[in-house]
Amino acid sequence: MTAMGFADIFLAQIIDPFRIALVIMLVLTAARTSATVGTWIPLALGVVFVAVLIPMALGGDQGERTLPIAVGLVSNAVILAVVLAAKAALGRLPRPKP
Repeated sequence: MTAMGFADIFLAQIIDPFRIALVIMLVLTAARTSATVGTWIPLALGVVFVAVLIPMALGGDQGERTLPIAVGLVSNAVILAVVLAAKAALGRLPRPKP
């Protein structure tokens, strides 16, 4: 079996629905708790947590996990940027009047 490179791992992670859902829920949770604990530190810690959690919990082999975790940090940051951009765009839409 050949080792996956950076691009292969990145593409697999960027379209992973579990990872995307975790980052979306991270943004929603950070928005709800921002008055108490702020926004950016929980987001940063959550990105790191998800990047480590998935390879450790769902990794099939016990081999090298440094590369999937490092690539996970990058892919989580990209997903987070997209989710935050979507949240900002949706926040600018006018709300319907009741």
